[in-house]
Amino acid sequence: MLEKYKDFLRNTDLGLLVLRISVGGLMLFHGYHKAVYGIDGIGGMLTAIGLPSFIAYGALLCEVVASAMIVLGIWTRAAAAALAGNMVVAILMAHLSTIFTVDPMTGGWTAELPALYLLGALALCFTGGGRYALTKGTIFD
Repeated sequence: MLEKYKDFLRNTDLGLLVLRISVGGLMLFHGYHKAVYGIDGIGGMLTAIGLPSFIAYGALLCEVVASAMIVLGIWTRAAAAALAGNMVVAILMAHLSTIFTVDPMTGGWTAELPALYLLGALALCFTGGGRYALTKGTIFD
């Protein structure tokens, strides 16, 4: 009975579309929050470690522009690499002190949300956007 749906159920390109919408779409909420409510929190963390606060605009740019590019499948590999780098910085800035800690309320790793974004972005770096991407077949896709 499921034999006629075999090609649909084993559709790698559809899986990559779901991954792109998940990683990029959900990250857009973080970018939207920074765009609407500001980047003061990140700027404060940066100045606390001796870096200029304007670097926080890079997080805003990445979380809005790179995320939208991932969702649409525009230069997916390049956008995913930018997002992966953003997540590495986020983990190091916000979770380094608790990197080996489990949240007692949820039982999850304290850095699991940015780690999931990082790993999803890394997967897209290796695979590209798939057939349903706007730019396909380029070195950046």
